[in-house]
Amino acid sequence: MERDPFKEYLRQSEPNIREKGYVWHTAIGLQAVDGLTPSKYLVETAIKNIEGRITIDQAQQLLERYYEESPKQENGDRTEEADKVSARIAKILLEKAFSLTPTEYLSIHRKLFQGIYRHAGKMRDYNITKKEWVLDGATVLYGSATELQATLEYDISQEKKFSYKGLTINEMISHLAFFVARLWQIHIFAEGNTRTTAVFFIKYLRTLGFDVKNDIFAENAWYFRNALVRANYNDLKAGVHETTEYLELFLRNLLLNETNPLHNRFMHISGAFDNFSKQDIGARKRDIENEKQDIGAEKQDIGVEEQDIAEREHGNNILELYDSKLKNRSFSKKTLEHIQKLYDRFGAEKVFGRTEIVTELGITASPASELIRKLLEIQIIVPIQGMGKGKYVFYTH
Repeated sequence: MERDPFKEYLRQSEPNIREKGYVWHTAIGLQAVDGLTPSKYLVETAIKNIEGRITIDQAQQLLERYYEESPKQENGDRTEEADKVSARIAKILLEKAFSLTPTEYLSIHRKLFQGIYRHAGKMRDYNITKKEWVLDGATVLYGSATELQATLEYDISQEKKFSYKGLTINEMISHLAFFVARLWQIHIFAEGNTRTTAVFFIKYLRTLGFDVKNDIFAENAWYFRNALVRANYNDLKAGVHETTEYLELFLRNLLLNETNPLHNRFMHISGAFDNFSKQDIGARKRDIENEKQDIGAEKQDIGVEEQDIAEREHGNNILELYDSKLKNRSFSKKTLEHIQKLYDRFGAEKVFGRTEIVTELGITASPASELIRKLLEIQIIVPIQGMGKGKYVFYTH
């Protein structure tokens, strides 16, 4: 699996380097909620800032100049958006100022997407639906366009009045999950809601005294979005109820350094992607009701390695994993190597598209599209809805 260029900075003892490593890692990772992948140039620029060779403003200037000189090559390529928004998230997270107000929420969206979306910082004036992979194509019921301002003001005013005094950490996490789920459900913008909500929420958590300088948001951004979806969806006739349980697991990992498994397939309402027993979740949720304050210290060093192993242990060799689907196909050795490389890179959790295949395999758009067609045909990959056109995950049922 490709080495994460930010891991070494997250482990640094020097606070400034660790903080910048965290914000860049988070900023880049959050692009996954919309199926976007920043460029290698962005990563190189981020590392220069982390190491103190350039300031965050200089990093943004370099990106602006880069895209003035190297405009996007094809329609639908959103790498420029991923790069610029990543840099803007990093800058906002490095700033200490924050206010729990609707104005701050709108301002974050404007700062992130100015020059990218025409509606940056503006509330949508129409109702929306979005097909969600985790809901098997159904949609969350988002806030009504006529009530967005009032709903946002109400939710934030209720949070400002809320007192955490006397609550256990479990009760705090449960409430925080409820707050961020309701804030996201309003969906006051036409695009960019999850990234805006994540940045706003991270900064709010800091004001509550939580140290969130780890890699949970960076490596589980799509899980975070799907958990928000599941916290806002009911289909009672099908036995599906809105639940914050998945968000709470995410927050326990983020705030308490626990190591609860965060798998998107656990959340899919059909159960079609669940290759692992959900009893594991139940057992962990029962366990975490007991205050395990030492779990983070004991597993901090091995957490990343264990996650990589867990992601790959269900099918490290592509021929073994997809034997029934590949055995009757005359794929060349090179094609099989390409499939293996993609699975090693993205596993069963990460979303990818043609742009990521081109980058990962070093091939052009045409053979990348042909490879996608072949994999779709034999259902090794499946399309993901709700993240833009042309996004896929490996199918592991």
